[in-house]
This record gives sequence, C-alpha cells and structure tokens, in this order.
Amino acid sequence: MPIRLALFLILLLGCGRLAASGDGSGRPAAVERHTQHFTVEEDGSYRLDAELVKTLATPAAVEQHAEQYIGFNASLDEVLSIEAWTTKPDGRRLPVGPQGIREQQEAVSAEAPMFQDTRLKVVIFPGVAEGDTLTLRYTLRRHTPLFPGQFEDFTVARPGPPQEYREFLLTYDLPLSMPLQADAAGFVPMPSTSPPGRRRYAWRQGDGTPARGEQDAVSYLDYGRRLAVSTFADYPAFARAYRLRAAPAALPDAAIARLAADITRGITAPRARAIALSDWVRRNIRYVAVYLGPGGVVPHPAAAVLANRYGDCKDHAVLLQALLAAAGMPAEAALVNGDHAYRLPAVPTLGVLNHVIVHVPELQLFLDPTAASVAGGFLPPALLGKPALLAGSGEFALTPAYQPARSRTQTRFDIARDGSSRFQVRRTTGGALAESYRQAVRATPQAERDGFVRRMLAGLGQRGEGRFDPGETEQPQQDPSGDRYTLAFSGTTDGFLRLPGPVALATTYNFWGGLGDAVFDLGREPERSLDFICPAIDAEDELRYALPPRTRVLALPKPLVVDDGRFYYRSQYLRQGDAVLVKRRLQFRHTGPTCTPEDYRRMRPALERMMHDLRGQVVVRGR
Repeated sequence: MPIRLALFLILLLGCGRLAASGDGSGRPAAVERHTQHFTVEEDGSYRLDAELVKTLATPAAVEQHAEQYIGFNASLDEVLSIEAWTTKPDGRRLPVGPQGIREQQEAVSAEAPMFQDTRLKVVIFPGVAEGDTLTLRYTLRRHTPLFPGQFEDFTVARPGPPQEYREFLLTYDLPLSMPLQADAAGFVPMPSTSPPGRRRYAWRQGDGTPARGEQDAVSYLDYGRRLAVSTFADYPAFARAYRLRAAPAALPDAAIARLAADITRGITAPRARAIALSDWVRRNIRYVAVYLGPGGVVPHPAAAVLANRYGDCKDHAVLLQALLAAAGMPAEAALVNGDHAYRLPAVPTLGVLNHVIVHVPELQLFLDPTAASVAGGFLPPALLGKPALLAGSGEFALTPAYQPARSRTQTRFDIARDGSSRFQVRRTTGGALAESYRQAVRATPQAERDGFVRRMLAGLGQRGEGRFDPGETEQPQQDPSGDRYTLAFSGTTDGFLRLPGPVALATTYNFWGGLGDAVFDLGREPERSLDFICPAIDAEDELRYALPPRTRVLALPKPLVVDDGRFYYRSQYLRQGDAVLVKRRLQFRHTGPTCTPEDYRRMRPALERMMHDLRGQVVVRGR
C-alpha cells in the first residue's frame, strides 16, 4: 500500500481499517525528518506546511517508496505547492518537474460517483536508486473545516521495519481563543515561541523502542507512539458537533417510508423489526471504503444512498437510521473504533473513532449495517467490548463484550484394509458464527468449491477426491440468535493408514478452523508483554475412526479435564467395537474481549495441558 502522510491517514472518519503508515513490505526506509506545521484559523480552517525526508536502504525500498502520495479532498482542500527532489549519495539533486506530479482519483472511488472528490497527488521521484534520499515539501490549505470553529488531529508514529522515524516534529499554531488539548504517548512536548495573539504547541517523537507486535495483540494505537490534539472541550461536545453535521442526512422521505413498511410487514416484535431493517441495508447497499469521504464527517442524504445503492459506513448508518425512524424506532449514530484499539485518547479526535454504527436506545441494540459477515443483532468481533460515543446523547456506551457463537464439528473416517478411507466432515455453526461461514461460502466461486476438498486434503498431507456440500447459504428470515448453518464435505483418500503398522492416528483435524485451531491460536506466543484479543470460545469436536476388522488398538491418550474458571475443557477417548471415538468440548470466557499479559501467565498452564492433549495420538496395529 502506498504511503500517505499522517494527516490524511487518520484525520478523517475512515469507516473501517486505517490505511497503514508504512508500506507493509518489511523493507527498510529511514525517515530522516518528518515535520508538520499547522497554522489554524478561528473558523477551523488551516494551512499545513509539511516536509518528509527519507533514505532508501534497499532495492526493495526503492520500489516501494519512489512514488509518494498526498491525499486531499477536492471539496475541502487546496494543494498550494509541491517541491520534491532526489538527492544522490554524492550530493547531486534531481528535482521533480511538473511532469512528475500527477493527480488521480482515489482508486476505491473509481466506480462511486458520490466519492469522486477524493484525490491523490502522486509525486514521482526521478532516478531513484538504493542509498538515495527523497525530499518532499508541500503546502495544503483546508479552506472548509470538518467542524466549523474546531480543530483536531491524530498522529501515529509506527515503528519499522517498513520505515524508521529518526526525527518527527509536529507544530500547531492556533489563535489564543482556541486552546488546544493534547494526549501524548511517545511524543515529548517542546518549547516553542508563540507569535503575538497566538499560541504555538510543539511535540517531537520520543526516544526508545516500542514493544514488538505479538500474535493477536491489540492495536498499536493502544500502546504505541501517538499524539491526539483537539480544541473540543470534551467528548460530549465532539458528539454534538458530529450530530449537527450528520443528523440532517438521516431524515426519511416517502420512498424510505414505503421501503421500511415493506421490510417490516408481518414482523411485530420491535427487535426483529430493527434487525430486519439492518439486514436489508447490509445485503442491498454496496460498501465503498473511502477514507477521504466527501465532507469528511458528513454522510450523503439517506435518500441518495438508497437511490445509488452504495456508500461508506456513515452512509449505511444514516440510511438505517432513516428506515428505523420511518418504522417508529428512533436511533442514533455511534462512533467506535473499527479495528483492535480499545482505549480512547483523553481528548476527542476522529483518529481512533474511525467507524460509525447505529444504536437503538429503546432496545439497547447496536447494529452494524456494513458488516457482511455477521447478521443483524450481532457485531463483528472487532467491535465487541468497545466504548461507543453516542451522537444523540453525547454519552458513552459499551458494546456487548460477548455474543453467542457456537461451533460443532463431526468427523468420521471409515478405513479399509488397504489403508484407504472414506471420510465425512460436518460443521455446524450457530449464533454470530453462522452468517460468517455462509458469507465465506457465498464468496467462494463454484470452480473453487469443486476443488476445495482436494486442496484441503493436500494441506493434511493426503491425496483424494471429494464433494463439498455448501448447505443452505441464504440466511433464514428469523431471529439470528437461533440461527444455525451446516456445511459438509465427504470423499475418499488414498494411503490414509499404512497397515499393518503400528501406526499413529492424529486425534484432531481442524477443517476451516475448529476447537484445536482456537487453542493453538490462543497459545501461540510463549509469553506476552501486550494486551491481546481473547474472544469467547464455545466449540465441540467429535472424531470417529472406523477401523478395519482385526485391527488392534495399542494405545489411547488419557482423558483430560481442565476447569480453572476461565477454561472448561474435556477430552474423552473411547473404544466402541472396531471404532475409536474422540470427543472434546471447550468453553472459554473472560470478563472482556481482551486479556492482559498477567492473564496470559495465569492461562498458560491450562493452554499447555490442552495443547499437549490435542497432539495426542491413537496407536493401532493391523493383524
């Protein structure tokens, strides 16, 4: 992904994941100097003078960084000047000429006319080679502020390897009538001389190395170097400002009223009516993930979203609010982090609150009408246990920390005397998982489904053929809390068992995730220094081996029970005539969606016992 400068990465409401500050290549590029100087006016408009100087250490870094991108919004911003050049190791400068600066529409908005004011200035550096230094200076004017009379900004300095920051300076120059609040982590305030009638604030990136990333760790925003600044007095004031900009777009018209009546016809329960409306939006309105949306925080009118059948998260939210209002259920926008950040800065900013969902106060119900992988009434896992700023009341509410999500896998191998086998796998998911599996199957083309079983077997070191049964891939019209979805596959394998043996048979197979995957994923890190995601687990696995006649079972693992207040795990190994049955049950609950390093130290002994059990084998010998 091309680099975008920090302002444009995180200033606007992103409706989902933030664009990365590095290129993700893992190739080193050192940022020698990065400065941003904001001169803010009383109406909230500002001028940004920025400089970026980076040295490219490897050929791969050259490929990734030889073009730099300046994102802007044509309806809000004006790029006043751009100056750039390549500096060779011997000191020669190769300037970027007018032909090396191009403007293009942001790719994601290419087929979305409502978003065609999102632009990129592409700066193409000449003669770039390993060891060169690139310098980019530009000035941008925001003539139309996101929030009139207010200013806010959020900056993250992510560590390498894609790029290492050696000097990062941020300066904010504001009128005395606009005091600036700040919450800094890893940034150090600097003395700065203020001009008459104004006050200047400055920070530089601090020293030290942030903690390395860990498997399933919380977002870098929770523990890394970041600076939030804001002129808003508090979060309620921020919520009011957002509501003033966004609420007019959520008014229903006659077409929306007719649609709401059609969707809810015959549905009497208020919760079921709200879920039906949310499901209609997520199924019928295409999601366009535009980071620099028109107006930044201003959604398009609900009527326009309905007519065009696409929009970003703000647009989905206002359409659902309008439908709910037409159905007699007032709702409000809720601003939340859409990634894995769980801590909000002490001062309000859009940098962390990058996603909009809908809250129905009378039902205490959160709905995400952009979520393709979960049905209405559920939230995507990344939204669980999050503080949500309610635009209507200005208060915070916590999204549910837990929602029902069950899975059961039944696997059977019928093994012949020649060692081949016939197999059947049946996976049933319920609650929040059901629609996730349906969506994954619906998104898989039929041509890929035909080869799915063969590729799955190859991943297990087996050769064979089979048939995939996708089950009923359309969600039934019912309360999703009782929803269940079953998929299955069956087939044959060659050389599954090499008799007479002795031969060891695995006691767990993880097809498309399962109980074993959940345990091994949770226990992947030997130790932890960061908070991490630890979702609730409710899984059951049953594996049956039908052995050839006259096959002797030499050894079965010992059964195991783990019950420590967090985990309940039980495994059983049973002889049933010529068959061996392996049954496992796992439930995991925590007080929230994340766990601490101390939690992990306490969990580790139980995880070790469970992982050892999952590696157990059944040993057999033919006669």
